[in-house]
Amino acid sequence: MAFPKQVRLVEVGPRDGLQNEANPIDTATKLELIDRLGAAGLTYIEAASFVSPKWVPQMADHREVMTGLTRRQGVTYAALTPNLKGLEAALECGVEEVAVFGAASEAFSQKNINCSVAESLERFAPVLERAKAANVRVRGYVSCVLGCPYEGEIAPAKVAEVSKALYDMGCYEVSLGDTIGTGTPLAAKRMIEAVSRDIPMEMLAAHFHDTYGQALANLYAVLEEGISVVDSSVAGLGGCPYAKGASGNVASEDVVYLLNGLGIETGIDLDKLAATGTWITQTIGRPNRSKVGVALAAK
Repeated sequence: MAFPKQVRLVEVGPRDGLQNEANPIDTATKLELIDRLGAAGLTYIEAASFVSPKWVPQMADHREVMTGLTRRQGVTYAALTPNLKGLEAALECGVEEVAVFGAASEAFSQKNINCSVAESLERFAPVLERAKAANVRVRGYVSCVLGCPYEGEIAPAKVAEVSKALYDMGCYEVSLGDTIGTGTPLAAKRMIEAVSRDIPMEMLAAHFHDTYGQALANLYAVLEEGISVVDSSVAGLGGCPYAKGASGNVASEDVVYLLNGLGIETGIDLDKLAATGTWITQTIGRPNRSKVGVALAAK
């Protein structure tokens, strides 16, 4: 299959990247990060997570972030809403789009959201119904699609089953997450092949963490299969609190550099994006995990 002519990047850094930081990050820094990302050409930014501050203290200011945004025309500012309570709070803040997240692993589901996979899907039903009534689109996430820290390898058929359930419920797009970054290109291809039997390829996204340095290779493999939506995190920020050693999502800068080299359009200014990665990592005192970002900063 040929590469797509255009790829849409979903920037998850402000949400997925910052929620695992040990030290508090002030709201103003988050807002500036989101604004800089928009200025660099990102058209879809996950800005906040409406979860309990008890579980994710870094996201306690979700209301302040969503209401304090300087909204740019053509940019979608989304939020994670794992339950009805979170969705209602997000709707009060004028959210344009939300996301729910499940897992292809029973053990991971219990650790991450304290319920079985089947129970998590049942919980999402009223969320999708309420979102539809409010004319708000819902994106679905499936975690552990290429491996689980507790169960090991995950069968592609299980990933396809959970993905189809989210799609059938009304998720317009399903993001397939290699949460612990253990996947390799052939496994990624087989997983995408299994899921795309039930869901059109254009409604699937790749969300690959880079723990074992395989994220770009895995992305190349699924781009060949026809994937045209990629989740990434500026400077490779992030990780997973329930998976020891898991590093952040693939760095947005590295993805854009790869896509530029393949002649695939993104609409993103790489220099501005790399400068944003340098700024946020220096501001919060974290290493920049983007190889492209570090190389450009050294020029």
